[in-house]
Amino acid sequence: MPLTLNSTLDSLKPSGIRRFSAMAKATPGCISLTLGEPDGNTDEAVKLQVTADLAANLTHYPANNGQPYLREAIAAHMRDVRGLAALGYTPDEIVVTSGATEALFAALSTMLNPGDEVIIPAPAYILYESIATLSRATPVFMDTCPAGFQITRDMLTAAATDRTKAIIITSPNNPTGCVLSEDSLDAVADFARERDVFVICDDVYGRLVYAEGFQSFAARHPELRDRIVVCDSFSKPYAMTGWRLGWIAADASFIAQAAKMHQYMVSSVPSFVQHAAVAALESDIEPALEVYQERRDLVLRRLNEIGLPVNRPDGAFYAFPSIERFGLTSEEFCERLIKEAGVALVPGALFGAEGYVRLSYCCSMDDIAEGLNRLETFVRTLEN
Repeated sequence: MPLTLNSTLDSLKPSGIRRFSAMAKATPGCISLTLGEPDGNTDEAVKLQVTADLAANLTHYPANNGQPYLREAIAAHMRDVRGLAALGYTPDEIVVTSGATEALFAALSTMLNPGDEVIIPAPAYILYESIATLSRATPVFMDTCPAGFQITRDMLTAAATDRTKAIIITSPNNPTGCVLSEDSLDAVADFARERDVFVICDDVYGRLVYAEGFQSFAARHPELRDRIVVCDSFSKPYAMTGWRLGWIAADASFIAQAAKMHQYMVSSVPSFVQHAAVAALESDIEPALEVYQERRDLVLRRLNEIGLPVNRPDGAFYAFPSIERFGLTSEEFCERLIKEAGVALVPGALFGAEGYVRLSYCCSMDDIAEGLNRLETFVRTLEN
């Protein structure tokens, strides 16, 4: 009998975002506006805590779900900073994970059976589709572009079947930077209540918000606590992408099962980074947020001058302008942009939204300004 592998892997491809980042690196002088990674470094106080914990020999097995002091700090953070007091998550309802990627993987793997369906509002991060596929479930993309990246009840009704098990929402969104409106959140809540489905909240950008009055789904609809699963991360707000630290918060009955999935996937996160994670939660991200907003404002002004329509991003660090009028696929546009203008963006097709490109402003103002100048030059050649 020939050796065989997991057949679901045949339909998965390596990260397209990384492919365009690699193309940029291989092009001399190219300005890369591709990766969604903070350009700043982890706070010194956070790094020093790791040094102290290594000196104290905190190098042994920790509790599988995360040390109690870290889970207590996360519970307090969700209550006091993230506006989730009404949900009252306890430390025992939190699992510390190896980044939001593992949090999402553990959450979806816990709830999905073969044949279940997961609604993914598109544009969306490609990871959701991959995890659903590996779980032998079916990802169902729901196009939000006609509604300005918002969600309506009609969309949800059209996407749903009797096999729908969950919906994943991301606000602020990757790749658009858009924040879901109250009407969108309420539409999802009504749908989840009536259809008895889970709502997975990918809240990794929840602290990077520029608009006043932001509310997450969980904060607005605590009455759905039994079906809400919050996945979050230290990566984006605290410039800790390489630390691989995140968490899941959910009702105790769900966490009991998700903890098993987490235990058998990674056992635990490292011992000597957990006090540092507490220090990160106590750090001030406002200076970084002000920088991102200044960059966002420059990007919006220049995209308007260039003539690329874009919905105003009120969070994260992305803009998602339309390039539909040029008659090129988003991959063709981005490949030519690298080769002919020396600036790299990410094709919208990689997020399930052809006709758009993602621009990340996780770099210096000088690089952003020069990258946008090159983009304008390229657009003018397409217009002529």
